[in-house]
Order: sequence, then structure tokens, then C-alpha cells
Amino acid sequence: MAVSRPLTHTQASLAQQQDYSDVLLNRYRIISSRGTGGFGTVLTCWDTRLQRRVAIKRLPLAGSGAASTLGEALAEARTSSMLGHPNIVTVFDFEVDGPYAYLVMEYVDGLTLAELLARVEGGTLTYDETACLVQSVASALGYAHENGVLHLDIKPTNIIIDHKGTIKLCDFGMATLASATGYGGARGGTVGYMPPEQIEGGIVDERTDIFSLAVVVWQALLGSSPFVAPTAERSLELIRKGPAKPSKLDPNLGGIAEEALLGALAANPTERIPSVETLSKELVFALGDPLAGAESLKGLLSQAQETSEDTADDWIGERLPLGISHPWVPKAFVRLLAAAVTGVVAWPLSPALFAAEPNLQLAAPIACAAAAAAWPPLGCALVATAFCVAVALKATTAAPLLLAIVLAATFVLWWATCGARSHLSTAAVLLPACLSSPVAGVAVAGTSAAPFAASVTALVSWFVGHIWPVAASAGFALDGIVESLLPAQNPLATLTALAGCVVSAAITSAITWWRTSTGYAVAGQAVGCAVLIVSQFVSARMENGGIWPDPSWANAGIEVVLSVLVCAACVLRGPRQEDPESEG
Repeated sequence: MAVSRPLTHTQASLAQQQDYSDVLLNRYRIISSRGTGGFGTVLTCWDTRLQRRVAIKRLPLAGSGAASTLGEALAEARTSSMLGHPNIVTVFDFEVDGPYAYLVMEYVDGLTLAELLARVEGGTLTYDETACLVQSVASALGYAHENGVLHLDIKPTNIIIDHKGTIKLCDFGMATLASATGYGGARGGTVGYMPPEQIEGGIVDERTDIFSLAVVVWQALLGSSPFVAPTAERSLELIRKGPAKPSKLDPNLGGIAEEALLGALAANPTERIPSVETLSKELVFALGDPLAGAESLKGLLSQAQETSEDTADDWIGERLPLGISHPWVPKAFVRLLAAAVTGVVAWPLSPALFAAEPNLQLAAPIACAAAAAAWPPLGCALVATAFCVAVALKATTAAPLLLAIVLAATFVLWWATCGARSHLSTAAVLLPACLSSPVAGVAVAGTSAAPFAASVTALVSWFVGHIWPVAASAGFALDGIVESLLPAQNPLATLTALAGCVVSAAITSAITWWRTSTGYAVAGQAVGCAVLIVSQFVSARMENGGIWPDPSWANAGIEVVLSVLVCAACVLRGPRQEDPESEG
């Protein structure tokens, strides 16, 4: 009888190098890839809605003709999702999105049988371990067969052992799904594990799964499948020829074990063992103790876990960005930021609007901040309205009144087209008022929305930063000083500074929104910041008659600091959501 052997090499961490550059179905963040098989790619993902790991099988759809058979695949996926059994991986969902079909499944923290066999000396399991394997997989298959579901792709990569020694069978319904999505014939099985009727596209039933399970057991005991071949035709020839007697390869595999294996591997389905329960009883009786096998498998998986660099729990708890592990944190931060800047801007407006009501002077900023915390665009709308009203109420000549009307129209157009769609836009527009700098909103505008909306937001924020300091210092009474806001001497310099803000925001957004990864967000901020600083110095040179002035680092410093802060926030948050509304 074979003995258990230690793992031969260090297992790669289950949480492989992270790739957060993609999000599936607007919900699942990719953590790592578990490899690509005959049917598609298996991905370990983080469910941002339910805060749990899941395994997702992603299959490319092969042409428009495949879509007509997806109904059949969906029906089988629904049936598979109802297979509640401790040895079956639970199916949560099945979705089709664009060129891919997705099967969302329970995540099992462990190794596939193929991975385990590759890590033990000789590539085999002990008899006890194999008895546990047979009993567990047969139990899962028996339950599925009772419910009218065939597996049709039993192989080592579809059998998973977790760190408690529990064996689970996955990918029920994948054969039908593979056919529906355009993968090869024979209802999607795997060469080396399929019986003749499946290879030839004939009628399949429970005995098809029995054959495949027997091949897996043979491989677990003897190290390889007896029917692996370069082509399906060659595999079919090997099956019809028949395998060698197991007792010739291992003298201990005679008697009942040999009879059961050969009976399950008969080329003619009518000559096979008729039920998976019968196969299980005969093999378990002949091989050993399933409970001892489960403990042995648990020990092997523990070795693999100890040699990994990080356990899956450590990965999720310590290394996932906040936007994935705690998606409410970035959203709460955006709301708090909007509430803070709204309250700061509303504070000097209160005396201008409620001079005779001291209580309202205190309550109004608090109410505006609370509104911004509940829904940031509402807070921005309130303070923008208050700003325009304060200027209009203080006006005794036509110029301030006209300015208030222009400001109101600008805010309304911006809010309707951009401001109400992105929560970060509130901070982008109001930050220039808080910091008394026209460029203060550009860094945030560039990361808040797509390029057009970011450009418009930067334009509005520049006007706010240009007008607010003058208006606030005058108590919003702009009679006689409106002209000072106009670029009388060198309008080209002012337009250059304004254009720099708009272009910087557009470039930042274009790079940021090109990909969802954090690296693109950081790169966008760096390029946008450089463009803005250059434009500010060019504008200053124009104002000085073509002479380069001594640098004024106020605006440049504000832009650099804010860009760095935005980059830090992006790194902590992780990849951005596809939908800008999700920012809040």
C-alpha cells in the first residue's frame, strides 16, 4: 500500500499577484487568475456587494450563433445552482455580458486534485486518501444524478480539496455551457476522461460520469490517466483496447478494487457498473478508511498553506484596497469631503443672507453641510444658490446683478449636465473657494468624471476660485469692483491660465478613465499637474510682457499638494468604479 508523501515543492500563494485592473459585471473585482482551461478562465474575485470571495469561470462566446443555445445552458446552470450538497461547489449566478458568459461559484480555499497530485511525490494518493476521494465525489454525483443533473466533465481540475480536507466537485453543467458558448464537440468533455459515447457525440447518462470518475481514481492511484492522448480519436482507440490490469502496475490493486475499476472503464456503457453508489461501495471497501484519508489530505493541505507567502484570509484582510475590502469607506470619505467644503463655503455666506437672524447664521452652514453629506450635489446646489442670491441682494447697480445672473446660469448648466452625476464634482467646484485659488479644483475634477465633464467642472471651478476671494472680502457687495474681476490689461494671459485648467483636467481624466487601474489614475494626475503648472507660468510670462517672472509657487504648490493627496486616495481606494455615480 502506498504511503503519504510530503509536498515536493513550495506551493505558490493562493492569492497570486493581484490584478485589480478589471471589474466583472459591475460587481466582482478580480483578485487573481487560477489558470485557463479548455472552457475558459477561472478567476478568484471579490464580491463588492456581499463582501466575500467568489470563483468565476469566464467563457468567451464564440460567435453570434452561440447565443441561440444559451437558454439551454442557463436552464442547466439554474438546475446546478439548486444542488445543495456538502461535496458540491455552490453555483451563485450565471450571467452573459458582452462577449463573455460568467458562472459565479462558491470560492473554495484549497487546491484542485490536479494541483495536489503535482505536489506529492509520485503524483499519487494513498489508498485511504483515494477512498476519501471516491466516497466524496461519488456522494456528490449520486445526489446530482438523483436530481437529473449530469456533470460530464469529471477530471482532477474540477475536484477541489479545501484546508479542512473536504472534497468538493465543481463545474456542474459546464459541458452544456461549453457547447452553448461554442467550444468543441462531444458536449465539452476533456480528452483522456471522456468515454466513447461522449467522444462520439452520442447519448450520455449517469454511466458517462461513472467512467470519468473511474479514470480520476485510476490517476490518483497510479499516477496518470490510461486514456490521455493527443487527439480524441487516439483516446478512443485506447479505451476500446482497454487499460492494463491495475494489479500489473501495483500488486496491491487486485481483487475487488481491480474488478470495480475495470468494470467502470468498460467501453460499452451497457457493460459498466450501473450506479455511482455501487462503484463507491466497492472501491471504498477495497481501498481503506475514508476518515483517515480525510485527515491525511488535511495534513497535506496544511503543508501547502504553511509554505504559502500569504493565506487567503491575510490577503483579503490586509492587502485588498479599501475600495474592495470596505467599499463604504471611499464613499463615506467623498461625502465627508463634500460636507466639509460645503460648510466652509456656506459659513461666510450666512451673515450676508441672514444679517438679522443670528440663529440662522449658525444653522444655515450646518444644514448645507448635512445636505452635502446626504447627497453631495445637493449641498453644492445650495451654496451656489446662496452665493448668487447674496451677490444679487447686495447689488445696487446693474453690473453685480448681471454677474449674479451669469453665475446662476453657469451653475445651473453645470449642475444639470455634470454636477448631479458625480459626487466628487462638488468638492472640485467648491475647493477653489475654500483655498482661494482658481486651480484648486483641477486635480479633483480630473478624477471625478469622464473628460468632457471633468473639463466643464474645471472651468466652473476656475471661475469660482477667481471670483470668490474678491466677493467674500467685500462681503458680497460688488458695486464698483466687478470691473476688477475682468482681465482688462492682458486677456490672453487670463485665457491661457483658464485653458490650462481645462486642458489639465481633460488630460487627467482621459488617462485616468482609459483604464480602471490605480496606476493610470496616478499617471493622469502627474501629467495633468505638469500641464497646469506650465500653463500658469506661461500665463505669468504674458502678464510680464514676455519676461519670465520669478516663480510664484502659491498656485503651483496647491496643485502639487492636491495632486499628491488625490494620488494617495486613489491608491488607498484601489481601482475606480466604472460608473462615476458610484463614487458616492
